[in-house]
Amino acid sequence: MYKKVHLRLTALCAGITAAIMIIMSLGYLYVSEESLYKNQYNSFKNDINTITTNLEQQSVITMEWLSKMESQNHYTFFVLDNGTPFLYNQLLNTTDLSRQKLLVEGLEAYNEYFEISSSYNSSHLEFELYSPSNSQDYFCSVIEIHKDTSTLQVIIFSSLASLEKQITNQRILFIFIDTLAILLLFAFSWIFTGKLLNPIIENQKKQNQFVASASHELRTPLAVILSSAECCKNASSHELEGFLKNICKEGQRMSALIDDMLTLSGSDNHQLPVLMKPTELDTLLINLYEAFEPIAKEKSITLSLKLPENSIPLCYMDPDRISQVISILLHNAVSYTDENGKIQISLSYFKNVFQISVIDNGIGISDEDKNKIFDRFYRAEKSRSTKGHFGLGLSIAYEIVTAHHGTISVQDAPEKGSVFIITLPNSTKYISNMA
Repeated sequence: MYKKVHLRLTALCAGITAAIMIIMSLGYLYVSEESLYKNQYNSFKNDINTITTNLEQQSVITMEWLSKMESQNHYTFFVLDNGTPFLYNQLLNTTDLSRQKLLVEGLEAYNEYFEISSSYNSSHLEFELYSPSNSQDYFCSVIEIHKDTSTLQVIIFSSLASLEKQITNQRILFIFIDTLAILLLFAFSWIFTGKLLNPIIENQKKQNQFVASASHELRTPLAVILSSAECCKNASSHELEGFLKNICKEGQRMSALIDDMLTLSGSDNHQLPVLMKPTELDTLLINLYEAFEPIAKEKSITLSLKLPENSIPLCYMDPDRISQVISILLHNAVSYTDENGKIQISLSYFKNVFQISVIDNGIGISDEDKNKIFDRFYRAEKSRSTKGHFGLGLSIAYEIVTAHHGTISVQDAPEKGSVFIITLPNSTKYISNMA
């Protein structure tokens, strides 16, 4: 599915950009070609004005001058005196029939479509001509000079082959540039849309993994409940009590798991309930210490509490949620610390930041697992599943701390074990305003 979406997004992104680029290129080409055409036509008209002035001033037109004008301007000249070609044209026409045909086509077009008043001593008219004989376009000018009873006609052709070649080369260049740009656009769009889709794909993978892991975790207690319920049918009164105890125990496990899943679901929807209020963080830790000290003593674990010597400000937080986070950390520390181990809770305040640390000398966490332990349903050791851990506790702790705009991290203890560090920002200004 995502491949099709990726392809469609790439086509859409690159297609729209390519269409805009092609439209702009066509617009530029149109303006550029029109400008080239007009510039060459104006240049041709200026040359005709100059040639007309020279012809009016000359009493004799030499073959040398005609040859020179043709070679310099790349023009084709025909000179007619009362309709009779000059010797220069007669000599060329005998060897080049295309020139003679060109002259005929030019005069036919001139006589058919244009009229010039003979009341002026000299006049000239320029127009565009297509020559069927050699399949080329020309700018053509007919100059008429009236002297006494004679009329001198000069027909000048300027081939548009060089202009058309220039325009063709420009089009080819733009096609090449646009094609290369479109390919680069598609490559860029493919990479760009792929990066846009990566978070969605990862989120989908996590959701699928979450559902699969939740189903797996729920299957075990549900199987125990069903099998115990089945056994209750034919059980004695003594056996019935044991089966009912199993059903109650596994039901509580399922209830705890569902509560954890609902908490994570609320954080995903940005609906994690957090009731912020000014709290004495040191008092909260003392209460948690007193609650977990008996649990630690059962495993012969020494639990200690280290508080700042000086007074610290109130912390603006949800005390129940932060208590839940620290309880998760202490429960994990007790579960994975061997007998006669040590666990320490410490609190410090520095640069408007509260820092809570839970330090143990238990089995520790590998570097590979440190990057994954806050993922949902992740357990570093498979054996942890036998200790009632679903792999959701640290995920819940992470979401709660994040909702407080704080951070939670883990690192190795100086000797052995792990150190979980929670940092919470101080909101003294907000608390003073409330007061």
